[in-house]
Amino acid sequence: MAAGIGIGRFVYTPILPPMQEALGFGKTAAGLIASANFAGYLLGALAVTRARLPGSRRAWLLGALGCGALTTAAMGTFDALLLLGLFRFFGGIASAGALILASALVLDRLAAAGRSGLASLHFAGVGLGMAASGAIVATQLSLGFDWRAMWLASGALSLAAALAVAWLVPAAGDPPPAVGTAVSGPADPQLRRMTIAYGLFGFGYVVTATFLVAIVRATPAIRPLEPAIWVVAGLSAAPSVFLWSAIGRRFGVATGFAAAALTEAVGVISAVAWPTNAGIGLAAILVGGTFMGLTAMGLMRARELARGDTRRVMAAMTGAFGAGQIAGPAVAGVLSDVTGGFAVPSVAAAAALVAAAWLARRRPIK
Repeated sequence: MAAGIGIGRFVYTPILPPMQEALGFGKTAAGLIASANFAGYLLGALAVTRARLPGSRRAWLLGALGCGALTTAAMGTFDALLLLGLFRFFGGIASAGALILASALVLDRLAAAGRSGLASLHFAGVGLGMAASGAIVATQLSLGFDWRAMWLASGALSLAAALAVAWLVPAAGDPPPAVGTAVSGPADPQLRRMTIAYGLFGFGYVVTATFLVAIVRATPAIRPLEPAIWVVAGLSAAPSVFLWSAIGRRFGVATGFAAAALTEAVGVISAVAWPTNAGIGLAAILVGGTFMGLTAMGLMRARELARGDTRRVMAAMTGAFGAGQIAGPAVAGVLSDVTGGFAVPSVAAAAALVAAAWLARRRPIK
């Protein structure tokens, strides 16, 4: 999760400002490159809905992690926007495969061992990957390295993590998907409501998650925070799954999901309404500290509702999430170029999160 999502998906955020400065492209182009990654993410999620994949899930997971590392490193070898978009597109496919296959494999093994409570450790990897890649980018920035070196170093870190997975996850004992008499799909009323809320969450969080460091760089009063702000977001994400999982167990998944979505909406607004060290710090903590909790609650609930191959239901949820992400950066980039700032797209993102919270609570999931 640290390699496939924490680095593969999110390292674009801290590298974006120096990359924009060097290549001279605007926020619309930056948003389109991000959307290309999320389009690949959606395609990858849909591809994994196949009932059977040749070979083991472990082999496919390692392939996805290897592809993610290569496409991340490739971002530092070219500067044509079309190629950058293509690399991010294929990186998105790899990220979706890594998330779904790793989650299905790990959660199935934890369930078989009676240790489902450890699922939070699995999802915490995303925040650790964000923090590690953010620290590497910040170090390179302070040493005067350019954006190309940042991508190459991130790709190398991803490859090292993939090799660690190959060593830690045994080749034997890859359990087949659970077999049941029926398979829940998106037509299930409970799952359909959560799927729609999940898509709105995808749109709502991604504006700040994509442009947070760019917002910091564009605001002179808080620009000194640029090297650290993404590390703060990643460190906030790492333990967040423990917190939100506990809230979900105590008050129900619907309530937990709604509370996290509303908390995240506050963080999204803080990034543009309170352009101070405290305001941007609050945004990093609240957005970083909720998006993986929302992701985990949605996927874990989807697995509970699934009766059959968990990949199919997880892919449906991830597909809705990916659709929201595709729209988010592109819309935000265009609106930002038109309005001259991120206030309007951030308000739209916060509204989507509020709608997700309302939809999740409209009929609580039990």
